[in-house]
Amino acid sequence: MPRITYRKCARLIAQKAMDEKRNDREETLMATRLPKDYVPTDDEPFMNARQREYFRRKLMDWKDDLIKGTKETVMGLQNESVNHPDDVDRANSEAEKQLELRTRDRHRKLVNKIDSALRRIEDKTYGYCEETGDPISLKRLDARPIATMGLEAQERHEKRERVYRDD
Repeated sequence: MPRITYRKCARLIAQKAMDEKRNDREETLMATRLPKDYVPTDDEPFMNARQREYFRRKLMDWKDDLIKGTKETVMGLQNESVNHPDDVDRANSEAEKQLELRTRDRHRKLVNKIDSALRRIEDKTYGYCEETGDPISLKRLDARPIATMGLEAQERHEKRERVYRDD
């Protein structure tokens, strides 16, 4: 029988409490009903419960699609154990695998950004620029739901990056 240390027990209890708290928050958000054709507008209060639920669902759908694609890639890579007799065929296959793995790594980073956006929705800081604190336009959030800066702040950030980039 495995021995459970005090530290492991405390960690399990803390994890369970965090999971219950997260479930409570998700149930609260799920209680917000959205019409099927709902689209946030500037006419309603910024980041009200309906808008937060709209973006939460959008982010969750995006995340689910990315995770599904990653699972399909892993299955494909595991199943693909073709022995290529020709060096050119083998090189082509390796290049394709490498490209797919790079794409999946980008998706992994994107999932992390989506998780961060979901946490911001939970703590009601989603939709506000991290640099200025001003609201990010609904059009920008709809186009890029993981945006953390308003358009002007993002442009300034990118200009600074170009100036200080090591060439």
